Amino acid sequence: MAPPPHRRSGFSRKAQYSLFVTYVLAIAGTIVAALLLMISVVDPAGFSALRTFGTEVTAPVARVINNARQSAQAITDTFSAYIDAASKNMALEKELKANRSALIEARALRVENARLRGLLNIANDDPQQVAVGRLISSTASSTRRVATLSIGRNFGVERAQAVRGPAGLIGRVIETGPTTARILLVTDSENLVPVMRASDGLPAFSAGLGNGLVLIKPLSLGESPFKIGDIIVTSGNGGLYGANIPFAQVIRKTSDGALGLPFADPANTPYAIVMKSYLGTARAAQQAIAPDGETKEVAE
Repeated sequence: MAPPPHRRSGFSRKAQYSLFVTYVLAIAGTIVAALLLMISVVDPAGFSALRTFGTEVTAPVARVINNARQSAQAITDTFSAYIDAASKNMALEKELKANRSALIEARALRVENARLRGLLNIANDDPQQVAVGRLISSTASSTRRVATLSIGRNFGVERAQAVRGPAGLIGRVIETGPTTARILLVTDSENLVPVMRASDGLPAFSAGLGNGLVLIKPLSLGESPFKIGDIIVTSGNGGLYGANIPFAQVIRKTSDGALGLPFADPANTPYAIVMKSYLGTARAAQQAIAPDGETKEVAE
């Protein structure tokens, strides 16, 4: 059946009702606003009472809305703080790593400076010095205990010269090249070192055991006179090693001697000093003395 001619096609009754309600609400709102305006002009006290009543009525809704707003703000702040804290933690971790690296470098430099100061003090006080070099390698599992020095014949290094570090005697030179030299360590079994006890000058000799320790035996036969903790130094006998170079400390007493731990550890001693032969230096000093005991004049 065809629609009535007065009905507009495409416009539903629901839309008409919605438009009507909108108009009614707008007109009612306008009337209420006009009435409130008139009351506020004619009766300000009454308008104040109405305003208070309206405030009390809408207060619960306002509180709910405010609480919801504060909760949302707190959630937003917490999330922002979490993100900010994560970024700050990352920055702090980076800074901590950088500071840790700087601290490690500073400690390493302090140790290195202490070693260098020790070498400088030795070099200043010892006229037997030939040159200062680095220990670039040392044997760990071989039957021979040798090390390689970073200086050789070009620096005046020769065979049968003593090598020491800041802590004590390291060994002697057995081979030389232009820029390197091989050192027989005091812990090698074929390296015999004349030594003495520092407290009373008791003469003895030392031989390496190949395991990082040395065997110290006195020259006199009988029961071992050594005690744990005795300090052993070189005696100067034999003409190779100078006197009073720190050598080892007694860590165990044996039936005929003692076991000693050398003060100088090649693995932890990067720098070493090569020294002239002690006997050669002594002979040179003797040749500079006249038979009557007066020193010979050296022509300039």
